[in-house]
Amino acid sequence: MDETFYHTPVMLGEVLSFLRVTEGGTYFDGTLGGGGHSLAIMKAGGRVIATDLDADAIEYAGERFIREGMDGKFTLVRSNFKRFSEVTDELGIREIDGALLDLGVSSRQFDDGVRGFSYRYDAELDMRMDKRGELTAEDIVNDYPAGELVKLLYRYGEENCAKRIVSAIERERRTHRIKTTGELASLIERSVPYRKGGHPAKKTFQALRIEVNGELDGLEKAVDDIVSKLRPGGRICVITFHSLEDRIIKNELRLLATDCICDRSVPVCVCGHKASVKLFKPVRAGEEELKANNRSRSATLRAAEKL
Repeated sequence: MDETFYHTPVMLGEVLSFLRVTEGGTYFDGTLGGGGHSLAIMKAGGRVIATDLDADAIEYAGERFIREGMDGKFTLVRSNFKRFSEVTDELGIREIDGALLDLGVSSRQFDDGVRGFSYRYDAELDMRMDKRGELTAEDIVNDYPAGELVKLLYRYGEENCAKRIVSAIERERRTHRIKTTGELASLIERSVPYRKGGHPAKKTFQALRIEVNGELDGLEKAVDDIVSKLRPGGRICVITFHSLEDRIIKNELRLLATDCICDRSVPVCVCGHKASVKLFKPVRAGEEELKANNRSRSATLRAAEKL
């Protein structure tokens, strides 16, 4: 597989700085992708447990790690990072020294025209990160009721022209199924006014991708599960790429960093909630990385340390 198909890992230096990798420590990479973050962790002395839903990513990264002389320093599991507890329990791992979640879709999936993630290529409307899944973007576009589609574009795409786009989809699907990314992107271009900041189909494609893969479902629990297995002083890093997932991560980490979560009207704490982490200030990619790696432009890195 062509190595250029995988992107340069986002904010690699910042991730390594936060994780403070120790020799022989165990680290979880829940979003393996091309393995750039994991490889750097191993080169710094850590051992990596990594998950990814994409079979191509598992195959590619495994071969890459062997070529780099990392045999015996990694375990790769084709699974969702939201199954962190099950995966680590099955491996007999009780504690970890750090964890990374690099959320969103890998560049390889975007740039692989046949996967249907991008409006830049004409392909089947698929968008499944895991080919074992049944729901595709074609199913959503053609089979969801109009009202549900409008809500979906508002909720996951923050698309202000949702009603106009769905009306156009409705007219089109009365005569035939919309089957390709090119057809959908062209339909959206004809339906909404010109806008700055990207292709007019960008937000719709984001919403469809999130729905197909359930990207926002269970994020809070995944963070909680990971934090519960961090050793004291261990750290979790999460890289987000859009406001929806960033809001979820921000709120959950804030909750974990708060001692009392009682209603303010209660004079004495009765919840018993204790902070389990301390937060670090979120960071964005530096100017040099922004120039070299455009994909880092929308990224935010949030980190916390186990108390």
